Amino acid sequence: MRIGVARPTESELARVPHHFIANHSIHETITAAGFAREAAGYINTILSVADHVVVCGGTGLYIKALVEGLDQIPETPSTVRDSVIQLYHEKGIEGLKNELLFRDPASAEQIDLQNPQRMMRALEVILHTGISIASFQQQKSSRLSFNGEPIEIEYRMLQLDREVLYHRINERVDKMMEAGLEEEVRNLHPHRALGPLQTVGYQELFDYIEGKCSRDEAVEKIKQHTRNYAKRQITWFKKV
Repeated sequence: MRIGVARPTESELARVPHHFIANHSIHETITAAGFAREAAGYINTILSVADHVVVCGGTGLYIKALVEGLDQIPETPSTVRDSVIQLYHEKGIEGLKNELLFRDPASAEQIDLQNPQRMMRALEVILHTGISIASFQQQKSSRLSFNGEPIEIEYRMLQLDREVLYHRINERVDKMMEAGLEEEVRNLHPHRALGPLQTVGYQELFDYIEGKCSRDEAVEKIKQHTRNYAKRQITWFKKV
């Protein structure tokens, strides 16, 4: 995964030391809790020789997990995860929503029912443990610290006029297609059931490759879903 996840270019990587870039396989499952543990290790290593670290990204849940700690939710077996992914492929987001409302209405009230990843994670937990993911919210892991002391955190969010932002998103998707996103997705198609590929930019082109929509429709869906995601990012970080 390179173009679809907007991996920094070689020249960008050379300008400043980067960490956590392209160091996991698509066959590995990386949860927010797993990310937080690994990222905290990088941060402590960096702070041993520097006075600040920049954590740059757009997934609010992962940043929350890193900074504040996250619920101690059990890992789920791959068989359970695969069955939930299969449900998503067969019945789509509505199928996930209906199953979650039936099995775990408590978590359905709390999470974004337009976010398939969050719903799939909640279903994994209830199927594996029989306990709602909402019930784990009282068991937080430790906050981010260095040498036993809390790390001072400052948030900075870049904000554009909504029309400008959406225009740039549309342009970015066009440039990704020009850069070879379709070819990248075709190469990854045999692995489409894997968790890391249940993301914007890949799922839409998988549908195109499988004849479920036209290329133009797939591109337009990527733009639409990316705009939706950006809107959710803005809402999330305004609450920080």
